[in-house]
Parts: sequence; structure tokens; C-alpha cells
Amino acid sequence: MVIFSVYVVNKAGGLIYQYDNYVPRAEAEKTFSYPLDLVLKHHDEKVVVSFGQRDGIRGIKFIVLADPRQSGIDALLRKIYEIYSDFALKNPFYSLEMPIRCELFDQNLKSSLEIAEKAGNFGAGS
Repeated sequence: MVIFSVYVVNKAGGLIYQYDNYVPRAEAEKTFSYPLDLVLKHHDEKVVVSFGQRDGIRGIKFIVLADPRQSGIDALLRKIYEIYSDFALKNPFYSLEMPIRCELFDQNLKSSLEIAEKAGNFGAGS
């Protein structure tokens, strides 16, 4: 399963954190001759957008874009909130409503996303 992106939005609606987890592989450059033979196909693939807001922090929104088959998104949102409170809010140099620039936050978020993707879900024991 795939988790595409994680966003954190402040009370005013400003983006204070963005992490793109899934970046498609770059294809090799191809050359074409004209006229091009194009065949358009419609693919019905959906992306699940999950919003999370925790009671301790009013107005902060945690947004996860994930594959619809990815389970455990609610538990992942709780884990992201825990990481935010542990590594951003407890950082004496971080000001509320400002962009999150904390290496420990980044590292812990990445490892949580890897665990969630490998397991296909994110259990309470993670």
C-alpha cells in the first residue's frame, strides 16, 4: 500500500509542513517521431484524503493522502500527532503556527510512514 503525502495545516489555513512520501520513478527520456500515435485510456484510481484533528491542539490539521486500500490511517494520524507533540511542540525553538523545521520530527515521521506502508496498517503497538 502507498501513503503519498503528509501535510500539517495551521489554524489560519497555512501549510506549515509537507512531506511527499511517494515519488514516482523518473522514466528514461523517450524520443518520438511525428505524427504521434496516441491512445488515451481512463483509469479510475482514487486517493483517500484523511483529515485528523486532535483535542489538544485546536485548529491544527494533519492531512494524509493515501491509497484507498491502506488501512490504519486513523492510527497513523494519532502517531503523527504524537510525533508533532514530542518533537515540534516540545522544541524550545519552535513557535506555534510557524513552519516545522525539525530533523527529529522528519526522521520519526519517515520511520512511522515506512512501518505503516510495510504492515499495510498501523497498529497501536507501533
